[in-house]
Amino acid sequence: MRGLVLITLACFATAQHQALIDYLERRLLAIEDRISLWHEQTNRYASELRELKQQMVSQLENLDKEKEALRINLDSVGTRVDRVERELDYLETQNGAQPCVDVDDKLIEQQVILVNEKNKVKYEKLSDCRDMISTIKAMKILKRVGGPQGMWTKDTSSGTGKVYIFNGTDEDTIYEFASVQDFTRSLGTSLAKHLKLPSAWRGTGHVVYNNHAYYVKQVNEVMVVKFDIKNNSATDSAVFPVQDHIPVYSLSPETVMDLAVDEEGLWAIYATQQNERHISLAKMDAKTLDIEQMWETTCPRENAEAAFVICGTLYVVYNTKQPGRSRIQCVFDVNDMVTNEEAPLVYFPKRYGTHSSLKYNPQEQVVYAWDDGYQILYKLDMKKKLEI
Repeated sequence: MRGLVLITLACFATAQHQALIDYLERRLLAIEDRISLWHEQTNRYASELRELKQQMVSQLENLDKEKEALRINLDSVGTRVDRVERELDYLETQNGAQPCVDVDDKLIEQQVILVNEKNKVKYEKLSDCRDMISTIKAMKILKRVGGPQGMWTKDTSSGTGKVYIFNGTDEDTIYEFASVQDFTRSLGTSLAKHLKLPSAWRGTGHVVYNNHAYYVKQVNEVMVVKFDIKNNSATDSAVFPVQDHIPVYSLSPETVMDLAVDEEGLWAIYATQQNERHISLAKMDAKTLDIEQMWETTCPRENAEAAFVICGTLYVVYNTKQPGRSRIQCVFDVNDMVTNEEAPLVYFPKRYGTHSSLKYNPQEQVVYAWDDGYQILYKLDMKKKLEI
């Protein structure tokens, strides 16, 4: 009886073991099926990703090609725009309505002749300078210091190399740098000596000449103030003997008078309501601030932005209300050695905006320009008058 029970128990245990094995086999087969399905899905996803990558690479290559084509087209458009601009500039110089000549009616020429005969006395030159501008040889941008309007220069009569900054149109502090190198490496005006003026200047028409700063002051009348830089004091001032001053340049309305220095000395460029359409010129005595001689030029104020004098010749620079390329399009020579028809049309290189000041240095034959806060040097190429 005992044996039968043992046999029965053994059979029962064997059956349970077989059932467990069968269950485990079924579970393993299910796991294998899932693993196989996962591999298939993984391979499919990898294949799809490869195809997507190939499509993206192809699209990126097409985009690069389109980008290059667009760049080439933009370069072509820029070249065509420059060509059109040059052609328009050329046409402006060829038409009959040049800004340096007024053709309102036939009486204008007669009036100009009468004024010239009445007011123009033969100017006695102080030097044998006969240079005039041929072209602008080079441009150099030094840095950007200050606001959009201002003036910078060297002492046009000495070789000290000091640089002077007049920032703004209504200030009273000049910044003096020991050299151009100090100016370029200075952080702002940190390396500058501050020269406090007894009064604020007006506009950007100032010069530094023979260790003196000559600046324009306007309260009720326009005055020229002479400031001794070494002694840090004003030594003289004079009311400019002209009534009803108006801004000398229509594109620089803050400048009521523009002082200039050349080989002959000190000049004043101005305008009045009596001759409101044109710019006037006066020769000044730098020592006494007396007026030596005055001229009414044929150069219009309209679209003028700045001017300077070289060897007794006034060069007026014009632009447009929407800043374009500045150009010298009107000249006036006090010795009648250069006329508008004979003088070359000189264009300035493209820059940032319009010039708020242009100051000629006769020792270096360089123009110091202030353009939207940038300090720029223009190296001039000269030729002799009467050799046009």
